[in-house]
Amino acid sequence: MLHIPSIQAISLDLDDTLWPIWPAIERAEKALLNWLCEHAPMTAALFASHTALREIREHVADVMVKQRPDLRHDLSAIRRESIRLALYRAKEDPMLAEPAFEVFFAHRNKVDLYEDALPALQALSARYPLVALSNGNAQLGIIGIDRYFKASISAKDFGISKPDPRIFVAAAGAVDVQPHQVLHIGDDAALDVLGALNADMQAVWLNRDEKLWPYDDKKPTVEVGSLADVCAMLL
Repeated sequence: MLHIPSIQAISLDLDDTLWPIWPAIERAEKALLNWLCEHAPMTAALFASHTALREIREHVADVMVKQRPDLRHDLSAIRRESIRLALYRAKEDPMLAEPAFEVFFAHRNKVDLYEDALPALQALSARYPLVALSNGNAQLGIIGIDRYFKASISAKDFGISKPDPRIFVAAAGAVDVQPHQVLHIGDDAALDVLGALNADMQAVWLNRDEKLWPYDDKKPTVEVGSLADVCAMLL
């Protein structure tokens, strides 16, 4: 059960918590491919091959880990350099990576909020300071929901990703409270729930798809099927 009186702030995961991520990624990749077909057709042919594209991304991610550890949590940098490598391999202008990535990124941030997301943000932010806590590269300002958040902590900017407890502690510090005073809400059992619990937070597992809890040693403080359930408990 939640210990509601102790909650002084709420941290929220973004992708698959406030919106489904894969429809946005699929639209962004389609927009990128269409742009490449017009401006870099040989690269577009590479991107049309799932095998070639997967190999390029794995290579770039491996290089990032070994040579640029400061960027290994930066999904935007990995995506941009994957485009650049594809352009290079296709013998087309690597400078096109920047405008190509901008096309992808603009569509990546055209998300469709879950029906319960906006009402929950409005209600929760009226009572608690909210902190966005994400391993992804979504931009709250572009999406149009930044006004509901007091702070935003990303793995890209912090240099450490969930489930490392340090990024959760940073989220608490961003709104001047202690970790045990924060309730974290997220969809991922390991990244969100275990990460938050290991940082001494309370953790709500947002289980929209009625999955089975996969761990024996720890359990979420509360399991819910929607953000409306969280609002009902807290408000």
